[in-house]
Amino acid sequence: MVKKVSSGIVHEIPKDLKNFILTFPEIYQIWESITPLARNEWICWFISAKKEETKIKRLEWMKSYLLKGKHRPCCWPGCKHR
Repeated sequence: MVKKVSSGIVHEIPKDLKNFILTFPEIYQIWESITPLARNEWICWFISAKKEETKIKRLEWMKSYLLKGKHRPCCWPGCKHR
């Protein structure tokens, strides 16, 4: 059975982010427990990276932040699309 990974309020979750979240059961549980607005912020922060190496770094930062209980990306002005 394929698990559904929730999106944000504006942004759909990209495949690479979805696969990353599904790799870590604890991250998946946290992801599903945060608000759609918070998920939207993470998705927008992730997709705003222009280089693949930056996306990879952001995945690791996201994992670290979520495990520490932070629900939004640190030091980022927020999604401009909402």
